[in-house]
Amino acid sequence: MAAPKKYSPELRERATRMAIEARADPATSRGAMKRIAEQLGIHPEALRTWVRQAEVDGGVRPGATTDETARIAELEREVRELRRANEILKTSAAFFAAAELNRRTK
Repeated sequence: MAAPKKYSPELRERATRMAIEARADPATSRGAMKRIAEQLGIHPEALRTWVRQAEVDGGVRPGATTDETARIAELEREVRELRRANEILKTSAAFFAAAELNRRTK
């Protein structure tokens, strides 16, 4: 189970929007991340991560989007579950095959 989120989605969205707008203006771009993070009471590295992901999601920066990352995680969970089920089936098939051999020899 994932840890609870420290910051609300509304705060994340607002902070990200403010940082992107501040970085677009050359007069306010220097130190914008740190300044906005301090104003909103969040960690500057958290804001930097949010902005980077927003740029990826917006197509400005290369990388895996949030939707792609979620889909990959979902597929990995499914693969783990299928491998586990496959292992259970192999074990049970071997067990029943051995039981059938024992029944025939008696």
